Amino acid sequence: MTGTRAPALGPRGEGWVVLQLLALLAAGVVGLVGPPWPARWEPACRAIGFALAAGGATLAIAGIRHLGDALTPYPRPARDAGLRETGVFRLVRHPIYGGLLLVAMGWAALTSPLAIVPTVLLAFVFEGKRRREEAWLGQRHPAYEAYMRRVRHRFVPFLW
Repeated sequence: MTGTRAPALGPRGEGWVVLQLLALLAAGVVGLVGPPWPARWEPACRAIGFALAAGGATLAIAGIRHLGDALTPYPRPARDAGLRETGVFRLVRHPIYGGLLLVAMGWAALTSPLAIVPTVLLAFVFEGKRRREEAWLGQRHPAYEAYMRRVRHRFVPFLW
């Protein structure tokens, strides 16, 4: 497995889950208490926010449904989980992370520009969690490196 490895932060990667929850909570709270977008931008922000949130929810739900019983909040894969390469995983390696990022960006667009700050922090958390998860997936599934070369987008299909 090539690339930089993120620390485990616990035997299953529990620390990554805590950081993820804190960043999501911060984005939610800052969106509620932060200053609103300028009134002249509000219609565009609403349209963008709803589109991002809907797209993100769709992406995350597709990932959740496709993982089924293998779903875990931790970056360490479930013991009996096979490698997912079909469905939404044909387009993106981490659709749930990408979906949550899009929902958080949509929330920021709907509520407050200040909510972008914890959303950016969430992106850094997901990047670290992804690196840790991919290291473990590479150890468990010999085909994972070929999958990574084939599926280049980490979080959002066709973008990132």
